[in-house]
Amino acid sequence: MTDHTTTTNGHHPVPPVELAVLPEHPPVPNPGDGPGAEVVSITAVRDRRHPYPSATPQQDAPADGSVLEGEVIRVDQPGEADRDWRTELAEKNRTRRPIVPLWLRSRAEAIETLKWAGEYAAYVSGYQLARTPLYATRLTLRAPRGLARLVYGMVRWTFDLEGEPVRLATVVKADPESYLKLSRQRDSRVRLRVWVTGAALVTLLIASLVVASAPTAAQWTALAAAVAVLGIVGRPADRPLIERAVIPTRVEKLTSDIVIRALSTLSIAGITQALAKNPADAIRFVAPITRDGPGWRADIDLPYGVTVGDVLDKRDRLSGSLRRPLGCIWPEGDSSVHEGRLILWVGDKDLSKTIVKSPLLKAASHDVFKGIPFGNDPRGRLITVPLIENNVLIGSLPGQGKTASVRELAAGVVLDPTAEPWFHELKGSGDLDPYEKVCHRYVSGIEDEAIGYAADSLVLLRAEVMRRAGVLKSLPSDLCPDKKVTRAIADRRSLGLHPLVCIIDECQNLFAHPKYGKQAGEDAEFIIKLGRALGVVLILATQRPDKDSLPTGISANVSIRFCLRVAGQVENDMILGTSAYKNGIRATLFVPGPPDKGGDAGTGYLVGATPMPKVVKSAYLDTTATQLIADRAYALRKAAGRLTGHAAGEQPAASAPAYDLLADVAAVLAADEAKIWNEVVVDRLAELRPEVYGPWAQQEGPAKTAQLTNALKPYGVKTGQVWGTPPGGGKGANRIGIVRDDILSAITERDGKRGSGAGS
Repeated sequence: MTDHTTTTNGHHPVPPVELAVLPEHPPVPNPGDGPGAEVVSITAVRDRRHPYPSATPQQDAPADGSVLEGEVIRVDQPGEADRDWRTELAEKNRTRRPIVPLWLRSRAEAIETLKWAGEYAAYVSGYQLARTPLYATRLTLRAPRGLARLVYGMVRWTFDLEGEPVRLATVVKADPESYLKLSRQRDSRVRLRVWVTGAALVTLLIASLVVASAPTAAQWTALAAAVAVLGIVGRPADRPLIERAVIPTRVEKLTSDIVIRALSTLSIAGITQALAKNPADAIRFVAPITRDGPGWRADIDLPYGVTVGDVLDKRDRLSGSLRRPLGCIWPEGDSSVHEGRLILWVGDKDLSKTIVKSPLLKAASHDVFKGIPFGNDPRGRLITVPLIENNVLIGSLPGQGKTASVRELAAGVVLDPTAEPWFHELKGSGDLDPYEKVCHRYVSGIEDEAIGYAADSLVLLRAEVMRRAGVLKSLPSDLCPDKKVTRAIADRRSLGLHPLVCIIDECQNLFAHPKYGKQAGEDAEFIIKLGRALGVVLILATQRPDKDSLPTGISANVSIRFCLRVAGQVENDMILGTSAYKNGIRATLFVPGPPDKGGDAGTGYLVGATPMPKVVKSAYLDTTATQLIADRAYALRKAAGRLTGHAAGEQPAASAPAYDLLADVAAVLAADEAKIWNEVVVDRLAELRPEVYGPWAQQEGPAKTAQLTNALKPYGVKTGQVWGTPPGGGKGANRIGIVRDDILSAITERDGKRGSGAGS
């Protein structure tokens, strides 16, 4: 036979396909080989030769499965591998709706919901009880009309007067047969109803006689019940008896049709084209639209090529399309799924008109290791900022609530008597003055003396970080297995590893200062990189986020960011991180101005405190509330003996001498020393600057070695095993040390960055 594997029906050529013939069994005999040859179906042969066979169970079988004799298999298109039933079950579980409602998953949210329901019921009950005399008067005035309606209705029913028009119609038509039939039906009804009415009247008469002989209280009760019944019967149709205690707002229920209509009006090309081509499936709802807190939530897959950022740019138009205030419309993305997954939340109440009360107003004390309650998201859920092992950066335009956010974080710090507050307010407005009485270090002002004080604090803080690194390193592994400060370690006062929180409000005045700015930026970067695990927290707030006022080494390493209203993309990404604006996290969408003028002051994007970025309105503390918290914190610290430094009336500590670690290390290394042990370098540094490095040299063993290792980490210099000999001679060995070229490279790289930054 002629081989036709490259043609179909002998006419149209088909591209050659790589085929593999499995010769596991003898080939099928050709019909021309002899009279006893096996006859093969031509249909089966054609199916096997077809270059694109239809999917069959045999073709989808795994490669190691059974294969028919002589079967031809496409090796360039392997079948789908068998799927594990557990994988399929997991995928199905992801689509299941939650058994427990969203508002019951959080204990705080459940309590808040039940509290609201209880307050609502109490208010409605009180409102109606207060109007009981009014309702009684209405019933009394309507009772005569009710009596007339009742008598009139009973007469009509008893004598079947409702059927009178039908009987008259048969008389007019001169239809005697129908009239006689209706008359007989009416007579039978009336005979029965007369007995029923008579029995009812007799019963009513007996009841009246019983009540007449009853005590006075029972008579009045019966009279009140009769008046109430007659009043209800006599009520006008357009005037209800009971007034509504709460008039509901007219909030339209969010439906898929409304969402599609709103998205179609945004003039986004991708949405418009998709709706024109396939209106039924252009916008997909991956879950039913449900209530989520005080609003509606819709999970949407946007058309192909459309991202959440495209919708965020049109938030104001989306507000107009949904007929809701701008403060009720909060679209956000879910990049963990894909960039086209839109989570649209439409609230019942404008967030800008909501005042968030701080839970710390009534707190007797607080534990910073549990985080600090910061504010609420649009759904009304409390958002907590995890402070320990983090640093915080807050930025915004002036007047957008930055200082109020700082006040809330500071309140949580001062209410923990074990925390040591270092507060610096470099605007001179006195916004943090209520906390002065509990601060270890405090300054308020914009003059050079105040900025110099803040710079000294960073120098002291840098030295404290290095001291803590040595102490933590020396702790036994059973006490500190993870080598980081915990609540148990912080409570050991002898170790000096309690939480230390340094706040610098209006930090741009420090980092942009011609005298103190450069060194302050380096110190702050060092503290941020190294102090995280040592219980040292830096909180920076600025209203001018640019490269001069906020060094990139700081903005790139801060773990928690809160950005209120900013002017543009550059400022947005300086605070929230690179590509935040591109990913739809845009603090430019907030409306400038205070809430009483329709602005979003106090509302911003919080990144790093929760798994996904969130819109949060920070709690508001006015001066009076701040003073109450400060008074409570003062009494708490005084009772615990924790008033230190400025709060105890001590003079400001002298700043630690300034130094350049890399330059000092390079100075103590000889030109022919390519590698050297850490302990040798530390001893030489102590001889060079005893006032700075003397405490380093006093440590012994691994702690002394680790001191230099930790100090060089922020500069990117790594230590490792190097060969060396003791200074006085002796047997060589491998110990932890540094490479001279690494130090010189770090100096060159740092100076290069400084030069480029100055030039730009």
